[in-house]
Amino acid sequence: MVQRLLQPGEIEALDHNAIPRLLLPHPRSLFIARAARLRQLAKNEIKGIPVGETLRGYLLLMAALVDAQAAVAQSFPSDAFALPDAADITVSLEHNMPPLPVSGARPPSWRSVFSALLDQLDTLAEGQSQIASVLAELRALDSAELEGCADAVLSELTDSVNPLHAPFVAAALQIMWTMRAGQLDAQRVAPLVTNTLCPVCGAHPVASVIRIGGQSQGYRYLQCSCCASEWHMVRVKCSCCEHTAHIAYQSIEPADDAPEIANKANDPSKVARAETCDDCRTYRKIFNQEHDYNVEPLADDLASLALDLLVGEAGYARASGNPLLWFNAA
Repeated sequence: MVQRLLQPGEIEALDHNAIPRLLLPHPRSLFIARAARLRQLAKNEIKGIPVGETLRGYLLLMAALVDAQAAVAQSFPSDAFALPDAADITVSLEHNMPPLPVSGARPPSWRSVFSALLDQLDTLAEGQSQIASVLAELRALDSAELEGCADAVLSELTDSVNPLHAPFVAAALQIMWTMRAGQLDAQRVAPLVTNTLCPVCGAHPVASVIRIGGQSQGYRYLQCSCCASEWHMVRVKCSCCEHTAHIAYQSIEPADDAPEIANKANDPSKVARAETCDDCRTYRKIFNQEHDYNVEPLADDLASLALDLLVGEAGYARASGNPLLWFNAA
């Protein structure tokens, strides 16, 4: 029997079919699940991600913001989230560029999405003067100021944006990009030259996650901070510099952790870990669905600030931020 040797391109094609390289978001269910997870985290119900009382209120506020995202995603007309022309998408893909880049001009309809998001939050602001004040300030921004804030948010320029405004602007941008990303054909979107940026929009990942089920079983994905697309990256590899030699994992050991559950399912110490790299001295968190089925990378990253503090004290810097939490050194 004659056997034909596979060429490199054919081998890659087979591998592409074996491992889902890109998982596109399902926006309407994503925001609902994220809000529910934030409330669960706020109640300190997740072993492995301890949440103190000081963070509880902020998580509940962000849960309300994500509820507003879900409402806008459900109610807004679909033409507000129209994709670029097919020819433009083809050109981007042919040149290994993201088809929905966060850089450059934004669809004008994002400002209408932003206004609708603020309207959804009016009920929340009743009786909460600080939130009402922030919403008033956001509504008072003229087009140039709002676009400048969006530029700063998408570029993660923390010194160029009001940290109280940034989460709300980021939330509107997330709706816009997530709704559009969900319409793409995952099979057509190719990895970028660097695998550390989202192949859909070019934004940084917020965290990584080990998925379970189907062809994704046991594989690690990076989740985009903007469009929530997830793309495959092999495990034990730095998601910032892509080196593999000096990777380690740090976690918060639960007080009641029992040694006999180590390396088994539902191990709280493996739900949330920081993947550190001694080559670039950065870290990014990795969440494991094998140990908590309901992990939600953005929500879990937001709630695990205690892990950030511990890893920061060890001399590592975050590889990128969380769009729902901003610090301004100024």
